[in-house]
Amino acid sequence: MDSSSNLQPKAKRPFDIHAVRQDFKVLHQQINGKPLVYLDNGASAQKPEVVIQSMVDYYHHNNANVHRGAHTLGDRATTAFEGARDTVKRFLNAAAREEIIWTRGTTEALNLAAFGLGHHLQPGDEIIVSAMEHHANIVPWQMLAERTGAILKVIEISDQGELDVNSYHQLLRERTKIVSVTHVSNVLGTINPIAEVIEAAKKVGAFTVIDGAQAVPHMQVDVQALDCDIYVFSSHKLFGPTGIGVLYGKKTVLNNMPPWQGGGEMIERVSFEKTTYNVLPYKFEAGTPAIAEAVGLAAAIDYLASFDRAAIDAHENALLTQAQTLAADCPWLKIVGTAKHKVPVFSFLMDGLHPSDVGTLLDQQGIAIRTGHHCAMPLMDRFNAPGTARASFAFYNSAEEVTQLFQALEKIHRLFT
Repeated sequence: MDSSSNLQPKAKRPFDIHAVRQDFKVLHQQINGKPLVYLDNGASAQKPEVVIQSMVDYYHHNNANVHRGAHTLGDRATTAFEGARDTVKRFLNAAAREEIIWTRGTTEALNLAAFGLGHHLQPGDEIIVSAMEHHANIVPWQMLAERTGAILKVIEISDQGELDVNSYHQLLRERTKIVSVTHVSNVLGTINPIAEVIEAAKKVGAFTVIDGAQAVPHMQVDVQALDCDIYVFSSHKLFGPTGIGVLYGKKTVLNNMPPWQGGGEMIERVSFEKTTYNVLPYKFEAGTPAIAEAVGLAAAIDYLASFDRAAIDAHENALLTQAQTLAADCPWLKIVGTAKHKVPVFSFLMDGLHPSDVGTLLDQQGIAIRTGHHCAMPLMDRFNAPGTARASFAFYNSAEEVTQLFQALEKIHRLFT
C-alpha cells in the first residue's frame, strides 16, 4: 500500500546550474578534443549519479526476482520494484497504483494501447492522430485500422507547427472511437492543448491516448486533472534508464482490455482447459520485469522532485529564449516550429547544408545534436524537408552551451559561404 502520501514534503534543493552539472558525470568529458555539449536530450537524456547508483545498489544488495521468492532478497526486490510503481503513481497523480503498467518504453505502451482498445472498433469506425506524431503513435493505429477496417484521420497543423484545433473539431463525430495525440512534439517542441483535445473527444465518447514522452521531462503532468484514458512515457527521456516505460490507464479502461502477452505473472490459474488472468496491474506484465530499471526510474523521479519545478521551468525557458534570440540574427538559419507554447526543443535548417552534415560538423566541435526525420516522416513531408537538425535542451544545459552552439553554427556558415 502506498502510504508515503502521509509524509511531510521534503525541502526543495536550490537550483544551481553548476551544482546540477556535477550530478552528471557524463557531461565532463571531451569529444574530438572539445568539451562535450550534449544537446540531444529529446532522444535520450543523461542520468544523474543517483540513478546509476540506485541500480548498482540494487544489483549489489537486492538482486532477485520479484513476487515469487520466499526469501529476504526476493522480498527486498519486490519492495523496491513495487515502491517504484508507487513513485510513478504519485508523479502522475494517478488515482490508484493499479493504474500504472510497466512497459519497455513509450513505443511498447502505445502498441499495448492499440492492441487493448482494438476490440471496441468496427469497420468504418475512426481513429484520430495528428500530423506531428512520432511513428510510434502512427504505425500501431495503422496496424489496428488494417485489422479492424477502421479509418485513420489526421489533424492538420499550421505553418508554425501548432495543432489546428478547428481541423480537429471538424474530424470528431459519432464514429470517432480513439483519439491519440502527442502532448509535446518531439520535433517542434510544440505543447499541444491536450486538455481541450481530451474534453472534445469525451463528448463523442472516444477513448483518449496521450503520448507524454516529450512532456514529462519538462512539465508536471496530472492525469486525473487531464481526465485522459491512457497516458504513456519513457524512462530514458526522464533522466532514468533505458528499457522501461509506463502506461497509465484508468482502471475501468484497463479492466476491459484483454491481456497483452501471455506467460508468468499475468495469470491467476493455468490449466490446459482454461486460464484465468491476474488482477491489475499484473494482467499486463508477463514475465520477469525490468526490476533494476524500475528502481532507476523511481530514483530519477525523486531526483527531479528534489528541485523546485518552477525554477527548472524558468531555466529551460531561458535557454529556449536565448536560442530563439540568437537564431533571429542568423538569416541563413530557418527555425522549424515556432509555436507560441514550446518546450526547449529547437529544430532548424541551414542554407545550403543537409541536416546530417550540420550534425557531423557540430560533433567535430564537441556538440551533440540530433539530425534526420526524428521518426516523424509525415511531419517532414508537411514542411517539405528531408529532415532537420534538432538541439533539445535539458535543465543541466547552460547558457554558455547555447552560446557555444551558435558560435559553432556561425563557424560552419562561414566555412561554407
